[in-house]
Amino acid sequence: MKARRRLAALVLGALGLAGCDRPGASAVSLTSGLVPPVLLFNGSGTSPDDVVAIESLLEQSQISYSTADSAQLDEMSAARLHACRLIIVPGGDFARIGTGLEEDTTARLRGAVQDGVNYLGICAGAFFAGRSPCNGLDLTSGVQFGFYSAEARGIRRTAVAISGAGTPTLDQYWEDGPELTGWGAVVGRYPDGTPAVVQGPSGDGWVILSGVHPEAPESWLGGMKFTTSTSADRAYAVTLIRSALERRPLPHF
Repeated sequence: MKARRRLAALVLGALGLAGCDRPGASAVSLTSGLVPPVLLFNGSGTSPDDVVAIESLLEQSQISYSTADSAQLDEMSAARLHACRLIIVPGGDFARIGTGLEEDTTARLRGAVQDGVNYLGICAGAFFAGRSPCNGLDLTSGVQFGFYSAEARGIRRTAVAISGAGTPTLDQYWEDGPELTGWGAVVGRYPDGTPAVVQGPSGDGWVILSGVHPEAPESWLGGMKFTTSTSADRAYAVTLIRSALERRPLPHF
C-alpha cells in the first residue's frame, strides 16, 4: 500500500507538488489534471467563512491547493486522495460534515491518512477526526472528544489564552470547539489545562488537531478582548498548516 501511494503521488502529483510554494498560488480545479499538495474540504457542514479564512492563508503562504465539496469527495478515488500531502477539514458542524459524506468516503479518507497522507482538523475538523458517532474518521484509536469546558458555562464564543510548550501564550478565537484529551502530544493548552492543540501519528500519517481558530480574521472578533494581535494568531495558523504539510512535529508538553 505504501508503494502504491508513492507511485500515485509521483504520477498524479508531480506538477502539483512542484507548485507547493510557487508565487501566486491559489485554488486549482479538481478537473485541471494537476494535484496540488493540499486538499481543503469545503462541503456540507463546513463554515464558508472558515474556508475563506484558510484559503487566504494558503494563498498568502503560496501553498497551492484544491477544494472539494461533499459530492466531489464522495466521488474521489483512493488513488487521488493518496496523491495529496495534506487534507484540511475546517470548522463548522462536525455532525453535518460526517453525515454529509458516505461511509465509504470516510473509510477512504481514513485509509489515506493511515497510509501516509497528513491531516489538519480545526474545531469541527478535530471533532470529525475523532471517534465521532456521526460517521467520524477515528484517526485517534477510538478516542472521542468533548467540548471545551466553556460550553458547559453557556459560553459559545470567546477569546481563550492558549499556552504553548516553550512558546508565547496567544489569545485565540474559540467557538464551540473541542478539548482534545486522550490522544496525541499536547502542543497547546486551554486556560483550564486541558489540551487545545495536539499532534501525533495516525498510521503513517501525521495529524494535527486544533480546538481553536488561529486563522480567525479580525472581522470575527467583534465584542471580544484579545491581548495578542490577529496577525500573530494567523501566523500561528500558518505554522500549524506547514507543520502538518511537512510532517514537522511542534514543541509539545
